[in-house]
Amino acid sequence: MLRTSARSLVASSSRSAARVTVPTVARSAQRGLRTCAGVQVARTLQQNVNFAAPRAAFHSTRMVAAPETVKVPQMAESLTEGTLRSFSYEIGDFVEQDAEIASIETDKIDVSVNAPFSGTITEFLANPDDTVQVGQDLLKMEKGEGGAAPKADEGKKEESAAPKEEPVKDEKKPEPKKEEPKKEEKPAPAPAPKQEKKEPAKKEATPEPASSKAPGAREETRVKMSRMRQTIAKRLKETQNTAASLTTFNEIDMTNIMEFRGRWKDRVLKETGVKLGFMSAFSKAAADALQAFPMANASVDGDQIVYRNYADISVAVSTEKGLVTPVLRNVEGMGMIEIEQAIAGLAKKARDNKLAMEDMSGGTFTISNGGVWKSWMSTPILNQGQAAILGMHDIKMKPWVVGNEVKVRPIMVVALTYDHRLLDGREAVQFLVRIKENIEDMGRMLL
Repeated sequence: MLRTSARSLVASSSRSAARVTVPTVARSAQRGLRTCAGVQVARTLQQNVNFAAPRAAFHSTRMVAAPETVKVPQMAESLTEGTLRSFSYEIGDFVEQDAEIASIETDKIDVSVNAPFSGTITEFLANPDDTVQVGQDLLKMEKGEGGAAPKADEGKKEESAAPKEEPVKDEKKPEPKKEEPKKEEKPAPAPAPKQEKKEPAKKEATPEPASSKAPGAREETRVKMSRMRQTIAKRLKETQNTAASLTTFNEIDMTNIMEFRGRWKDRVLKETGVKLGFMSAFSKAAADALQAFPMANASVDGDQIVYRNYADISVAVSTEKGLVTPVLRNVEGMGMIEIEQAIAGLAKKARDNKLAMEDMSGGTFTISNGGVWKSWMSTPILNQGQAAILGMHDIKMKPWVVGNEVKVRPIMVVALTYDHRLLDGREAVQFLVRIKENIEDMGRMLL
């Protein structure tokens, strides 16, 4: 009996234990899984934080890099300052290495300031129209490659993160809302009256300048003179105050040179790509005359006269900023096609504001062609440091005595302004006559 009761007690206890233990174990197992999942999520989050923190610190250290200062570069041996014309970029713009970030106007040329490295502009240390010295701090830049790229990447990351929260947008996709904008597009007459209102506004703007130009209106506008114009004015006035200037004139029959040009210009253009003009002929004729009359190629230096055995001819070129005189070197040894090619190259550099100081300095004689502007006669002003300047003018058809006959010929008036301290009247006239004879008979220069 005792054994039977003991067995029954054990059986009943095992049944009750099974009833109690199974659900309890199940619940504890579920709790354990949840706890493990929570721990795993916590670990994952911790890992993400641990990885994100260094990345954020890395980006912050890159963006907080100390900016470097860009200084005014060396211009030329004789130039120590200039006027800041403008900046090519704004603060916050990314600039590639060697890109032009500013332009400085000097007495003769414009100097470009290029970026020493790729980076972002953070601060301007000078303002346009300021006079800046060589070596002066101009602006600050922060180093960095592809400044706009990180922002684009961040934008892409935000866009990639945004679609995860798009279920809210999906809930707001009822079809009637799509039809509503279509209904709003139908009332086209609404914008039409707006356009009609703009048109009268433009018509009202037109009478305003008419009223400003009314008879009796008196206005004055002050514009700061450019540094180049100031330098031109200063040097021309210094020349007038220093040199004993005198001008002599002559007339040239352009018949032969015009026939020569008409016979060869197409072939020269086809073979070399250069237009054959009159400037090359006058440059060659002047170089020959300079060799024959060295005093016209000299200059005064204190109590001494400097003679030169080479002809570096300054050619006057008109630009938007003023008259510049780039120099053709050693014209006495050049042919007419070489002269035309050199002139074309210098003229292009002048129009593109790319003339260097070497292109502008050292001329011994100047040729100015006022005929381009239909000038019939003028008295050119000497270039500082030179003894003479030749002025070309427009070609006019005139009656001309040829032998015992009077014929109509194309005639150009030429003027020679010279420094009477170096050239006497006899030498100046003979010099100009030598140029006249060379142009009228090109074969003389071949002898």
